[in-house]
Amino acid sequence: MDSNYRFSADAAEMDRDQVHRWISEQSYWAPGRSRSTQDAAIDGSRNFGVYDRASNRQVAYARTVTDGVTFAWLCDVFVDPEVRGHGIGALLIAGVVEECEPLGLRRIALSTDDAHGLYSKFGFTDLHIPGTWMERLGNPNA
Repeated sequence: MDSNYRFSADAAEMDRDQVHRWISEQSYWAPGRSRSTQDAAIDGSRNFGVYDRASNRQVAYARTVTDGVTFAWLCDVFVDPEVRGHGIGALLIAGVVEECEPLGLRRIALSTDDAHGLYSKFGFTDLHIPGTWMERLGNPNA
């Protein structure tokens, strides 16, 4: 892992403008997400970032939606394309897992189209009993 970067769980460090641009303009899961929706999502979540040590520029983001006791949903994981391939995603997920560990959560869930290899390094697997999970789709702009 590149030591030029650091993980932080301090939401006050987060560059909300950059996070919104990444999620609304470059993500496959939330194109066009409004700034107000993104800000509300940030405010209702535990937020994590990776930052360049020299410039303090944020280069990655993730958040968990959790009750802090039994369950967390890991979402909006994004690594700036300019720094991909330098272990930033691994640093981010390792930090998230470490922050969640003391909570004693029964389960951390996520959905991904393209990063199964990364998540599997941190203990994520396919659903244990996929037939028990259901979803109700709602606002496509959220």
